[in-house]
Amino acid sequence: MCQFFHSETKQLAVRFREELKRIYYSTPTSFLELIQTFKQLLSEKRSYISSLKNKYEVGLDKLTTTEASVEGMKQDLIALQPQLIAKNKEVGEMMVVVNEESAKTEKVKEVVAADEVVASESAAQANSIKQECEEALAEAMPALNDSLKALDTLSSKEMAEVKAMKNPAPAVRLVLSAVCILRNVKPVRVKDEKGNMVDDYWPAAVKMMSDMGFLQSLQTFDKDNMPPAIVQKLAQMTVKEDFQPDRVERVSKAAWGLCMWCRAMETYDRVAKVVAPKKELLEEAETEYNAVMEKLNEKRSELKAVVDQLDALNAKLNALRKEQDDLTCQVDLCQKKLERAETLITSLGGEKTRWTQNAKDLTLDYVNLTGDVIVASGLIAYLGAFTPEFRENAVQSWADESRSRQIPGSQKFSLERCLGEPVKVRAWVIAGLPNDSFSIENAIIVDKARR
Repeated sequence: MCQFFHSETKQLAVRFREELKRIYYSTPTSFLELIQTFKQLLSEKRSYISSLKNKYEVGLDKLTTTEASVEGMKQDLIALQPQLIAKNKEVGEMMVVVNEESAKTEKVKEVVAADEVVASESAAQANSIKQECEEALAEAMPALNDSLKALDTLSSKEMAEVKAMKNPAPAVRLVLSAVCILRNVKPVRVKDEKGNMVDDYWPAAVKMMSDMGFLQSLQTFDKDNMPPAIVQKLAQMTVKEDFQPDRVERVSKAAWGLCMWCRAMETYDRVAKVVAPKKELLEEAETEYNAVMEKLNEKRSELKAVVDQLDALNAKLNALRKEQDDLTCQVDLCQKKLERAETLITSLGGEKTRWTQNAKDLTLDYVNLTGDVIVASGLIAYLGAFTPEFRENAVQSWADESRSRQIPGSQKFSLERCLGEPVKVRAWVIAGLPNDSFSIENAIIVDKARR
């Protein structure tokens, strides 16, 4: 058909020049414009007519469905009314039971609240004693932490230097002796300058320091279980001038770290002895607190059982209320739907016939789209420059040819009916467009043309 339009237009252009002395050129661009315009307009019109037809069909379906559902809604409404009355009664009875259980629960809550006051007082007493213990221990902990940090700073090289000392300074010897005493390392018995047998800890200390886990053993030392005799020996050594940290640090950094550790152990033991009685009081207070809490937990369990029962009743009541609300909503909704359906049927009863006919007409229009749109596309692509007579003859010839080729199309083709939009056409006329078919066709050509 496109080739036919192109050939016919060339012949029409010859007549146009002979009769009116006006030249018209039929170019390959016009042919391409015809094809593209046809594809675009056919897609748009199919979509538009399908949408419009669907609206009528949906409207008709709704009318048919509404007519069929009116009687059903009446029966539903009759069935729902007794159910709603029964549900209202059931909700009222359940509310009485819930109110009774709520009163019982409040009494148990009062008992538990009183027991919680007693438990809070007991806990406060235990916490007070615990705080006193922590405050007392706080005196020893900084020194202990500092000593552990000092141990962390000791390097293998520094420890090796101490071990390598053949004749260690008195301060170094004294500190290592204290470490041996704390770790219960036995000394060697040797003769002093006067020939008396005395304890010499240095050989044992050297051997002790050779242990790869020596520093780690100081970090994890059991400071809470030091024997009193060992602590007493340590106290006798720490008061000596050579055990003062500044004096020890001048001769050996490693020995200074060990000195700080020994002093921290002594301080910790002294504080622990003060804390011990308080710990006993704390244990008694915690025992009393645990007994109170055991009793309280029993009451809480009893309360929980009552509350759980009340919650279950409330849940059942809420479920009944929801069912009541649902039934009420169903009744209201059914009444409203029934009213709307009856109003719709009454108001649109006369439209049903018109909508049915319109849907049939649109079905036929959809079938005829291919032939009508291809003729309209040819008119837009080729015939815009021709006079009304030439255009009308060409369109009629093309429409006849299209139908002869079994392409569905309207018996009487009209560009305005095929592509015109009534609202837009009316706006053109109001704006000054002459209200004749040729002028309206020209406006449609300008509106739909791709160039």
